[in-house]
Amino acid sequence: MTLIGHETAWTEWRTAMAGPRMHHAWLLAGRKGLGKMQFALKAARELVDPDGAIAPDNQHPDIHILNKLPKDEKEEKKREDGKPFETKRNISVAQIRAMQQRLTTRPTMGSKRVIIIDPADDLETSASNALLKSLEEPPIGTFFVLIAHRPARLLPTIRSRCRSVRFPTMSDDQVMQFLAREAPEADAATREAAMMAASGSPGAALEFVERDLGAIFTLMQSIMRDGDADFSRRGRLAETIGARPSRERILATLDLGRAVVANAVESANASDYPAIAEAHAELVRLTGQAPTFNFDAGLLIAEIGSLLAAAAAPRERANV
Repeated sequence: MTLIGHETAWTEWRTAMAGPRMHHAWLLAGRKGLGKMQFALKAARELVDPDGAIAPDNQHPDIHILNKLPKDEKEEKKREDGKPFETKRNISVAQIRAMQQRLTTRPTMGSKRVIIIDPADDLETSASNALLKSLEEPPIGTFFVLIAHRPARLLPTIRSRCRSVRFPTMSDDQVMQFLAREAPEADAATREAAMMAASGSPGAALEFVERDLGAIFTLMQSIMRDGDADFSRRGRLAETIGARPSRERILATLDLGRAVVANAVESANASDYPAIAEAHAELVRLTGQAPTFNFDAGLLIAEIGSLLAAAAAPRERANV
């Protein structure tokens, strides 16, 4: 997958590498799906293996990645089998402690090593505090690359010890061009839904395409345009999403609903703005809660449909 918009990040990284003293901690910030992890891996390679002694496809012994582990033994088995798996909600303090124990030894191949944490904004509180100690007193030759989709969630003391690099989002046209290249099999409705929900993130747009949200997008637009006086559209929305949707599919549906409501402002009358703003605010609240709350999926989908209906034309609001 080829991504654009990394030019400034590369300039900053390579200029720092060429300088007399490379900063020991970097924060790659921006929306999910902008290619920050791809950048981190390649940048780490350039730092620890500048001569390319190890083939790029092989894992480098001096590049260590901390991310969320499978949530249980069943999901661990899926990972071992190369299948998609559900992860724990956070990176644990035990993972940070294990990394710190490794830092008591020297790098394997040369004088440098890189610790990549993805996403750093999903560290447990105790894990963040433990990581801070390493950032305050980094071992010689050790560099940290923290990936954050929501950097404001990081401890201010962690952010202050990192050199920040911001990854920009793409325009809608750029995202559509990206999807045409990377997902040519997707239909127009699916691509448009992915573009709207991704808010300028090409990687997120591709994930939306893979979740096949085209039919959901069409129903959401129908509710926003015509309301849902007899609740039939909300029923079809629930059927389309499925009886037991995964957390990822629920999050994608929330993102899409928020985008559909926000987009409705362009064609709405001024008198419609309060209802649209109220529905959008509630969808934002639900989106923020969904990663950690145990919602009843059926009730949540019904709530999404009702919020869309509430934001529809005034003649339909009496029926929501």
